[in-house]
Amino acid sequence: MVVIVDTIANPLRPRHPEKVNRPDSASPPKPDWIRVRAPNTRGYADTRNIVRANGLHTVCEEAGCPNIGECWDKKHATFMIMGDTCTRACAFCNVKTGLPNALDVAEPQNVAEAVAKLGLAHVVITSVDRDDLADGGAQHFAETIRAIRAACPSTTIEILTPDFLRKEGALEIVVAAKPDVFNHNLETVPSRYLTVRPGARYFHSIRLLQRVKELDPTIFTKSGIMVGLGEERHEVLQVMDDLRSAEVDFLTIGQYLQPTRKHHAVMRYVPPDEFSSYEKVAYTKGFLMVSASPLTRSSHHAGEDFARLKAARAANAR
Repeated sequence: MVVIVDTIANPLRPRHPEKVNRPDSASPPKPDWIRVRAPNTRGYADTRNIVRANGLHTVCEEAGCPNIGECWDKKHATFMIMGDTCTRACAFCNVKTGLPNALDVAEPQNVAEAVAKLGLAHVVITSVDRDDLADGGAQHFAETIRAIRAACPSTTIEILTPDFLRKEGALEIVVAAKPDVFNHNLETVPSRYLTVRPGARYFHSIRLLQRVKELDPTIFTKSGIMVGLGEERHEVLQVMDDLRSAEVDFLTIGQYLQPTRKHHAVMRYVPPDEFSSYEKVAYTKGFLMVSASPLTRSSHHAGEDFARLKAARAANAR
């Protein structure tokens, strides 16, 4: 049997339809400190097979994370729930955009089974934006958290959520499920939002993180930004102050990398010594945990960082 796909009358839908007609944006060549090895280990293959067998998506693949080889070799995967299609079109993101499919009611259990198979002591769950849903996917997050708790009681759970913009009561649903870490990324400084993250609102995101602490002070809060998008140093320092005013515990800062030429260009590759400087300043501002380096990503080394986060809180309580 032969299947013919008519790509002329019915062209295949592009991954980023909103970016197709944009002019190419050239980025400077990558410096040596940003390069990583291609994934080709047995551990990587085992993790990939478990993800495929359970019909799951990971942000590691969908967002083109440069650390996928290292993390998957250790059987650390960040699961992306609610499908692989996002309702927003951020200028930095490689996740597919468009109208998503209906939620998979079996997904929370499938994620829990994958966590058990991988033997994860700490798991990170993220999602696409689902502005099409009345609660933005909050209930699905809660069901996934509870399924993991039931299948793997000792596994600690970190979630990386959308902003639930204009979804009244959504945040309360997620917090009630009691994740160990609630992460919501600011992504960039306020002055870059209109070009980098146009569907979001900076101060709404700050308030979201603040509200988590008001609802449940025992939950660790976390946020991150990318640098190299045209921000100024003083703007990064102001973001730190805004996050501390919301009592955020953990800050991550990493280098933005351009997924395709249709995405926002890299304006500058920030050298490692500047990341070290940001880390030192962030600790002086009161963060319990800071990760700042060219290859830092929200869920990179999440398990080890969570252990350090708990130890820092315990030390401060003495």
